[in-house]
Amino acid sequence: MSFETPDPQLLALAQSFRTTLRHTVYLSRSMDSDSDITAMQMSTLGMAADAPLRVSRVAANLGIRVPSATEQIIRLEQAGLVSRRPDPTDSRAVLVQLTEQGRAAWEEAGRRRNARVAALLEGLDDGERAALAAALPIIEKINHTLE
Repeated sequence: MSFETPDPQLLALAQSFRTTLRHTVYLSRSMDSDSDITAMQMSTLGMAADAPLRVSRVAANLGIRVPSATEQIIRLEQAGLVSRRPDPTDSRAVLVQLTEQGRAAWEEAGRRRNARVAALLEGLDDGERAALAAALPIIEKINHTLE
């Protein structure tokens, strides 16, 4: 991927997109302010929801160092929300996976977040909802490009 300076219109679109994403992250994090689980911990649970993953991947996804990710994971493990085990393909690595309690907490948080976002979307008219729905595959494409 090249990071040469694109044309000014693309730079302006990129700035607007980044600003909107940042505000969306703030909104998402604020949805769990009444939870015992922090936003970062909820993100960690979400990462491990599909399949066990390495601590190094958790750190990379959160934009933090492995020791900091390990601290987060230890807290989640102490709360009974995740378990750790050696990676069978690399004895130096550790895999993190949700426990039943962790999955239940993550799913409940998802239901709560969906209800809160749905309440926000009620304020949009049909055209705005359609525009948002049309933009989601494009955002997904960008996300997959960055992975």
